[in-house]
Amino acid sequence: MNKPVNKTFGCAALFFGLFCQSILAAVPEYHIQLKDHLFFPSRIIIPANQKVKLVIDNQDNTPEEFDSFSLNREKVIFAHRKAKIFIGPLKPGEYGFFGEYNPNTARGTVIVEHSKKESPDAN
Repeated sequence: MNKPVNKTFGCAALFFGLFCQSILAAVPEYHIQLKDHLFFPSRIIIPANQKVKLVIDNQDNTPEEFDSFSLNREKVIFAHRKAKIFIGPLKPGEYGFFGEYNPNTARGTVIVEHSKKESPDAN
């Protein structure tokens, strides 16, 4: 007797799940590797005014905490694991990040720039 409701709910849940997955797939990914307590690359350039996903691959034998005051993000990344961190949309500028457990060596910068089509000088 509740089968039409269950089918409707099931179809709606499936559609919503596929919709959310397609939205997340559209977010650009930038990969950073952590090895020997250093970030590679230590500088990445991302577009202004757009949400992006950082994928950080900790190849060290110890955990590290990705930390950034200017990005308002922190996340522990266990040894030999990957972490996903969403940032943005951000205004143009430079945003530093570091590894809290190795702050003297694990350092990097996210550089946010306007794309050429977005540039205020582009006509």
